[in-house]
Amino acid sequence: MQSTISGQAMKFAALALLVLVIAVGVWLWTPDTSRVVLEAKYLASPGDLVTVAGTRLHVRDSGPRDAPVLILIHGFGSSLQTWEPWAMALEPSFRVIRFDLPGSGLSDPDATGDYTDTRTLTILVALMDHLGIARASLIGNSIGGRIAWTFAAMHPERVVKLVLISPDGFASPGFVYGQKPEVPAVLGAMRFVLPRFLLRQNLAPAYGDPTRLTDATLERYHDLMLAPGGRAALITRLQQTVLRDPVPMLRQIQAPVLLVWGSRTG
Repeated sequence: MQSTISGQAMKFAALALLVLVIAVGVWLWTPDTSRVVLEAKYLASPGDLVTVAGTRLHVRDSGPRDAPVLILIHGFGSSLQTWEPWAMALEPSFRVIRFDLPGSGLSDPDATGDYTDTRTLTILVALMDHLGIARASLIGNSIGGRIAWTFAAMHPERVVKLVLISPDGFASPGFVYGQKPEVPAVLGAMRFVLPRFLLRQNLAPAYGDPTRLTDATLERYHDLMLAPGGRAALITRLQQTVLRDPVPMLRQIQAPVLLVWGSRTG
């Protein structure tokens, strides 16, 4: 009789655990948000969606058309809105162009499935050609910084100046030059689970001034990362990132460079 009761108790405990796991999974599950909803909230004009190199990009183009051109490139998991204070300050005197990298913000995932730097540079050339821009100054942060300085090394004739804010490019833990990184399998769970409190924990170290990570900023990051295909694109970009020794390429840069780097740049 005792063994029967113990067996029933174990079955009940197992069932309770299963229910708890399912409940936690349902609580944490974060589905995609439709593009219709996201565009209603974050798209300033339908004309800001343009097809470049076979991929639809979200682009903001402001300021005088005859002014010197600035192209601002955001970092990993971010969007063109991160440059809003910069754009407001610069657009009276410059033509300011911001765009979401493929699979970020309101830009569609790349139709080719290619998120390598080579593909991103091709898209940047195509975007400049589409907008009729022969030369521009590039401003980039993090991955956007790596794209900016790599572009300046590969296409020096098209770059006037560079502003690099905590740029990526030198190998950090998990990266080896010439090899794809080992992306933790657990990161794949981000496709299905992206609680806002965990996103805040991951974003917080990027802000030197914690007060700048407002609830509205967190909401924007969270909303735009839930665009259909966006999370998969971010993971794929990491998986396809193959860093090259930057020193030889850096020597090819001809444009003047302003490097902003420190523990409190946010």
